[in-house]
Amino acid sequence: MAVESFRISVPDSVLEDLRRRIAATRWPDEIPGTGWDYGANMAYMKDLADYWLNQYDWRKHEAFLNGFAQFRADVDGTGVHYIHQKGKGPNPIPLLITHGWPSTFWEMHKIIPMLSDPASHGGDAADAFDVVVPSMPSFGFSDRTTERGWSFLRVSDLWVKLMTEVLGYEKFGAQGGDWGAGVTAGLGHRHRDRMIGLHVAGVSAMPDLGAGSRQLSKAEEDFLAARTRWREEEGAYGHIQGTKPQTLSYGLTDSPVGLAAWIVEKFRAWTDCSGDLESVYTKDELLTNITIYWVTQTIGSSVRIYYESTRDPLLLKPGERIEVPTAVACFPRDISYPPREWGERVFDVRQWTEMPDGGHFAALEKPERLVQDIRSHFRTLR
Repeated sequence: MAVESFRISVPDSVLEDLRRRIAATRWPDEIPGTGWDYGANMAYMKDLADYWLNQYDWRKHEAFLNGFAQFRADVDGTGVHYIHQKGKGPNPIPLLITHGWPSTFWEMHKIIPMLSDPASHGGDAADAFDVVVPSMPSFGFSDRTTERGWSFLRVSDLWVKLMTEVLGYEKFGAQGGDWGAGVTAGLGHRHRDRMIGLHVAGVSAMPDLGAGSRQLSKAEEDFLAARTRWREEEGAYGHIQGTKPQTLSYGLTDSPVGLAAWIVEKFRAWTDCSGDLESVYTKDELLTNITIYWVTQTIGSSVRIYYESTRDPLLLKPGERIEVPTAVACFPRDISYPPREWGERVFDVRQWTEMPDGGHFAALEKPERLVQDIRSHFRTLR
């Protein structure tokens, strides 16, 4: 499986076209005084678009990302982009980190150096990892898929080939949130013999609740009720992406401001920011993630994972759980906040951390807390 060094180099023509489209945005109307009640707020989006057009410097962030050791490999016929940052320590553990949606590999840029070179970031060199952060198929600088069936479970299978056949690791650890948590659970479920341990932000796999299963606790009942309410109030995006992703893709691929609104509204809703998005993220952090989708034209392909995974879920059999040592980090403003007994239906839970603050994009929002939790879990597995 051929491996090539990779550097991001977006053509000037693509950036010029982006600026032209931002400048030519046809804005919708808005009911005065409604804030974010109806979705992405007009005043905020106009301010963000003006910054994107007149101040944001993609080349600066492109150069920063090119400071990481990036590669592309043909893995079982799919071109996969990934960062492979070797650990600086006596015995680094290989750690695969998978992003979700509407995130990209960019979300991990703060935690990669902290995990690979802990001694330079207030930690112990003994906690070093060889960090591998791929772009999922149909995201970023990986190939866009051209056939049905690319569920998160299929990504799990692909990652095993990346880690073992391309990079030569016999066993490795895995971490992820959002779809990355699903991929990580899939690795533990389908490739247990390859796993050192798992670390997930949230519990994405659904346990069997049929005959013979343990009765739900009050906390679990409350959790399921809260999840149902969340789906009613916030889950429309997932329903359309899981049913008619192609219809959505035309507008998001054609309009940069439309793309930004679709993504930014989720960052605001899923972050522990009390409604003030830029109290947590800078405009540059938000726009770099969005610009990666734009310059690679992968927003339409990325949302297909909802369609495919709805049709290929991870279902545990009665009495079955994922028997790999697992740590679960729960952030209170995440889209799902399960009790420990729910997680123990799914995983062999060795570490359960209820964070004091933070939301869905933990690697970008609370990198120090996340890194500390990852180090703590894998320290027991070295």
